[in-house]
Amino acid sequence: MTSLNAAPLSLVIPVFNEQDNIAPLLERVHHALASYPAPWEILLVDDGSADGTVARITEGQKHYGHHVRLVPLARNFGQTAAMQAGIDLARGDVIATLDGDLQNDPIDIPRMVHRLLDEDLDLVSGWRKNRQDNLWLRKVPSQIANRLIRRITGVTLHDYGCSLKVFRAVVIKQVRLYGEMHRFIPAWLATQTAPSRIKEEVVSHHARTAGVSKYGLSRTFRVIIDLISVFFFMRFAARPAHFFGMLGLGFGALGGVTLFYLLILKILGENIGDRPLFMVGIMLVLISVQILTTGVLSEMLSRTYHEAKDVRSYHIRPTALMEVTDTDWQQPNEDPIEPNGPKIT
Repeated sequence: MTSLNAAPLSLVIPVFNEQDNIAPLLERVHHALASYPAPWEILLVDDGSADGTVARITEGQKHYGHHVRLVPLARNFGQTAAMQAGIDLARGDVIATLDGDLQNDPIDIPRMVHRLLDEDLDLVSGWRKNRQDNLWLRKVPSQIANRLIRRITGVTLHDYGCSLKVFRAVVIKQVRLYGEMHRFIPAWLATQTAPSRIKEEVVSHHARTAGVSKYGLSRTFRVIIDLISVFFFMRFAARPAHFFGMLGLGFGALGGVTLFYLLILKILGENIGDRPLFMVGIMLVLISVQILTTGVLSEMLSRTYHEAKDVRSYHIRPTALMEVTDTDWQQPNEDPIEPNGPKIT
């Protein structure tokens, strides 16, 4: 029987070239959820790994059971697409996400699920208050990005980049993730639910002990570009003509004032044909017309975007995806490891 503070849980973990972390990751998850009072499953989304990651996941399935699910993507689509694939296939009423590098600790998940259900929230996001990462390469860029995101999106969290998050499935499944948008999930979720239903929880964070980090300074520039997209979609996704309209009318007003000023000079008898300001005024009016036209086209594209159905940012190899049945859950109080089962290495 499911507790009032528990619900069927799907744990989504994107992995890419993490062969040395799979076995300890599965061990930690099973330890953390050993007393979880509802059915649960793990979806390990392999994002086109070129090492032995898939083989290690297959070993984990044999060792623990079919509640450990392998979702193999056809190639490397990126962490956001891999996370979206797992969310799409998750069957739980609650969905938790975390990285596969062992820096997030699964031990925090039951506490976060309890808070999600107890306080009737839609998202509990992890806050790596004591982050174990390089100061200049990871911490400082992350702090700058977090401040920018808070200011632009209006969603107040300390740590947007923490992958350890717990969602109400019915809400997160309404959001489609593209590009590097996993960092902005709280902001995207705020388009589907009230910001007051989004909270954060201090979580553990460990230094990476195996594998190679896939993050670097280059990601900062992609985050900034995606942040512009988030701002646009949060404010103008359903009305892009308003965004381009404001820009177009601004340029048009400036061009109109410029040309009106030159018209007054012309009436007063001055020659304006050879003045650079005359060409500037004309260019401002032309730019205004182009931007307003872009707004109309964007409005048409927006309607197509909102009417599009079942658009995905990834492709799963159909022959490699194991068919799942309703019995493939780890049930409460079941021993996840056979007493004499083989040890995973």
